[in-house]
Amino acid sequence: MSALRSPRKLRTEVLAGLVVALALIPEAIAFSIIAGVDPRVGLFASFTMAVSIAFLGGRPAMISAATGAIALVIAPVARTYGLDYLIATVILAGILQVVLGMIGVARLMRFIPRSVMVGFVNALAILIFTSQLPHLIDVPWQVYPLVAVGLAIVFGLPYLTKAVPAPLVAIVVLTTATVFMAFQVPTVGDEGELPRSLPSLLVPDVPLNLETLQIIAPFALTMALVGLLESLMTAKLVDDVTDTHSNKVRESWGQGVANIITGFFGGMGGCAMIGQTMINVKASRARTRISTFLAGVFLLILVVGFGDVVAVIPMAALVAVMIFVAIATFDWHSIQVSTLRRMPRSEMIVMLSTVGVTVATHNLAYGVITGVVVAMVAFARRVAHLTEVTRIDQVDDDVRVYAVTGELFFASSNDLVYQFNYNDDPANVVIDLSGAHIWDASTVATLDAITTKYANKGKTVTILNLDDDSARRHGLLAGQLGAGH
Repeated sequence: MSALRSPRKLRTEVLAGLVVALALIPEAIAFSIIAGVDPRVGLFASFTMAVSIAFLGGRPAMISAATGAIALVIAPVARTYGLDYLIATVILAGILQVVLGMIGVARLMRFIPRSVMVGFVNALAILIFTSQLPHLIDVPWQVYPLVAVGLAIVFGLPYLTKAVPAPLVAIVVLTTATVFMAFQVPTVGDEGELPRSLPSLLVPDVPLNLETLQIIAPFALTMALVGLLESLMTAKLVDDVTDTHSNKVRESWGQGVANIITGFFGGMGGCAMIGQTMINVKASRARTRISTFLAGVFLLILVVGFGDVVAVIPMAALVAVMIFVAIATFDWHSIQVSTLRRMPRSEMIVMLSTVGVTVATHNLAYGVITGVVVAMVAFARRVAHLTEVTRIDQVDDDVRVYAVTGELFFASSNDLVYQFNYNDDPANVVIDLSGAHIWDASTVATLDAITTKYANKGKTVTILNLDDDSARRHGLLAGQLGAGH
C-alpha cells in the first residue's frame, strides 16, 4: 500500500517488473527446450507462477517462474510419456508442496549453515555467468562491443542516476542501436517461437489410476523437494539482501498452490528464480509484491501483444544484464585472502563442496544437500574430539572416580568404553558426568557396556551428576537396549 501511495516507489516497482519480464522471456524459452516442450509451455508457466506467487508467496519481491532445475527433473516425463503426464506431474508436485508446507518443512532451513549459504550464492553466480557463455561463442563480432556497452551502462548508470533501472536502459539502448545500425546479431526471436494467444484452462488427459500415480509420483516428489529447497534458499538470500524477514511456511505452500494453478493452465511448473530475483531486488531495487505481479503481467503482454518488438531485442543486452547479476550475486568477500586465512578448514570444505557439486550437476538442490551433509560430518568430527575422560585421584583406595567432559553422542561415545581400566580399578567406580551431556541411545548403550564390563569383574559402577535431560534419557533407555546394541 505504501508503494501505491508513493509515485516514486510505484515507478520503481513497475520498471523492475518490466526488466524482469524482458529477462524472463529467453530463460523460459531455453528451459522449455531443456524440458522437451513447446516454448509456450515455459512462457505460460512463468506468467502463472509469477502472478500467483505475488498473492500467495511469503517473500515479497521474489520472482517465481519456470526454472532450469525443474526442467531437468520433469524432462524425462515429457520425453517418455508426453505433455499430459507432465502437466499431471506438475499438479501432483504442487499438492505435495502444499502438504510439505503445512507440516513445517520450512523449519528445516535452520539446519543450513552459513558456509552452505555462501557456497549456494557463489555457485549460483557461477551458473548464471556460465549460462551466458553459449551466447558469446561463435557469434558475430558486433555482439562483443554490444555486451561491453551494456555492461558499462548497468555498472555506470547508477552513479549518475537511480531514477530508472540500469538494466532497462541497457536493453533499450542496445535494442535501438541494433535496429538502427542493422546489426545481424542473435535476438530473442531466435530462441524460439513466441505464443500468439492467451493461456487457457487445461485438464490433463491421463487415466486416474494407480499406474498413472506410479509413473508421475517419483518425479512429482523430486520436483516438489527441489522447488521448495531452491525457493526457500532464495527467500533467505532476499531476506539478507533486503534486511527483512519473510514467511517461509507461507512461501512453501504458496509455491505449491502456484504450481497447481500453473499445471491447470498448461505450464511446466517452476519455483523461485534466483537470477531474476536478484535483478528485481538488487539491480532494480524493488521491494514489494507489485514488481512480482507486474513481471508476470508484462511477460504475457510482451510475448502475446508485442511479440514482434520483443523478438528484435538482441541477446547481447540480456547477456550483459545477466553477467552483471552474476558479478553482483557472488560473495567476493568470501574469497578474499584475509577471509580465507581466518576461515576454518572445515568451513572452506563445506563451501567448496557446495559450489563444486552445484556447478558439476547444474542443480542447486544437490549442491545444498551435499554441503549440509559435509557440514554435519565436519561438526560431528569436531565435537567428537572435545570429549575427554580424566581419572581423579581419591583418598579412599576402594573408590576410583572418572570425570567425563564433552558432548556424548554416537561419534564421540563409541570409543568411550576403551578409556577405563577394568582390571586394575578398585571395587567401586564412579563416573562423574557433571561436565558432559548425553544426546542419544548410542551413549546410553556405551555406558551400559562399561557397567557390564565392570560387573563381569565383580565391580560396581555409579553414574553421578547427570543434568535433567541426560538423566531422563539415561533413565528411559539404560538396560533396555540389549547387549551389544
